[in-house]
Amino acid sequence: MRTYLLELIKRKDLLVYLVKSGLKAEHRNSYLGYLWWLLDPLLGALVYYFLVVIVMGRGGENYGVYLVIGQVAWRWTNASINNSSRSIIQYTSIIQQVNLPKAIFPMTRVISQLINFVFGLVVVGSFLLLFSIPLHWEIVYLPFVIIVQLFFLLAISLLVAYISVFIRDIGNILGHILRIWFYASPVIWEGSRLPDQYYWIEAFNPMSYILNGYRDVLMYGNTPNIKILMIIGIVSMCMISGLIYYYNRNEHKIIKAL
Repeated sequence: MRTYLLELIKRKDLLVYLVKSGLKAEHRNSYLGYLWWLLDPLLGALVYYFLVVIVMGRGGENYGVYLVIGQVAWRWTNASINNSSRSIIQYTSIIQQVNLPKAIFPMTRVISQLINFVFGLVVVGSFLLLFSIPLHWEIVYLPFVIIVQLFFLLAISLLVAYISVFIRDIGNILGHILRIWFYASPVIWEGSRLPDQYYWIEAFNPMSYILNGYRDVLMYGNTPNIKILMIIGIVSMCMISGLIYYYNRNEHKIIKAL
């Protein structure tokens, strides 16, 4: 385990290279290029704003800000997990030729999307100005919420990447699972408005607390639910440790499956 972690640290240059190459490849052939890092969350928010507010006549006060925060945070989740499912398989040729820790590949996907997320925060800031919502001192909790989501996504991505090597259908199923998870999370609908019999959907959904954490510090000026977020972070760190240990013990199986 210690040797594997040291190997991960030793390969930090590879991690940086994979992150950079992934970001460059994302919009390599598009005319607007990196501008899509800003346009993607903005256009996504506008589509749902039109659907919910204009068409359905719903959405509360400052719903545009509520929506764009949910879109930006969910975009990081969706892209990280989707991309991680193909992360090891995509580099089969390299893995078969060079001995390196396989856990590095899903990690690069999460970190790449973290950079996209930071650009999404620029869009969030623009909406805060547009809706005249001032920042409060609770903004100091923002890095804490980001770190919790980072650990949470690393844990899921490591798990999904490993399973996908042996069960290739996971990539196809994952899209449907993420779609269900999207509608089960308060991304476009406002939390605490579910009927009582469906309260468990929000109560047992980690993304609900992460999304609410962002909105508390950016939109409402409230202290996020530190206790629950700490639990999510600690459980995620335990999962990451367990999965890295499992990778270390089963890397030969990955090579054989590829």
